[in-house]
Amino acid sequence: GQMLGGYGGLVIAVFFVLIFNGVSYFWSHKIVLMMYKAKEVDEKHAPRLYKLVREVVNKANIPMPKVYIIPANNANAFATGRNPEHGIVACTKGILSLLDDEELKGVIAHECSHIKNRDILIQTIAGMIAGVISYVAIMARWGAIFGGFGRDRDSGNLIHLLVLGILTPIIAMLIQLAISRSREYLADESAAKILGNSNGLTSALAKLSNDAKQHPMQIGNQSTAHLFIVNPFKGGFLVSLLSTHPPMNKRIERLKSMNF
Repeated sequence: GQMLGGYGGLVIAVFFVLIFNGVSYFWSHKIVLMMYKAKEVDEKHAPRLYKLVREVVNKANIPMPKVYIIPANNANAFATGRNPEHGIVACTKGILSLLDDEELKGVIAHECSHIKNRDILIQTIAGMIAGVISYVAIMARWGAIFGGFGRDRDSGNLIHLLVLGILTPIIAMLIQLAISRSREYLADESAAKILGNSNGLTSALAKLSNDAKQHPMQIGNQSTAHLFIVNPFKGGFLVSLLSTHPPMNKRIERLKSMNF
């Protein structure tokens, strides 16, 4: 922004990043819930799920989150909400039928850990950083394009701009991937500590990973994959390489290695 418009251009670029991420922080959960047609339930309509969420919440010492059910056969779950006071736990119909109580409690503890650890806020900040970096890339590419037509163009500066325009989106992506993966590991460990064992979550992760391959999510968008406890979408080697989730075997190994 500064390169193309001076100080005013820099201010405008940062302003747009702040606006986009502010909207994401306060309203993205509503968009995601609508995207997956999630419906809020209470103890009367989903007694088993509500009871397990309450048990985990009491152990985690966080406010009771709102509970939603997603009408999808894919077995999965996610947490959202900008802070523990506005927490949301959403589970698919598929996960309710696939897992037993101990396994489902492990998944709920994982999602409650995301709420307790304020991962939504952390992801928003990461998105803001990535957004700023991405804007640098866009500005660099435009600068290279317009800088390439002048009589007094500097070929060295042009090369620098092109390199900047190519590398910065990769840097932004790597930042988000690294943060997402580290928060998944932390949520796994926090869940096991909340429950005092890792057995339920370990068994659940194995089942969920297998189910995701057999019944990939048919609704939603790949950009929301990082929200779920396992990636619900089908993908090949490249998708796995760039996944926001750590390899499942490593997650399970780390859980099994924990001492209680």
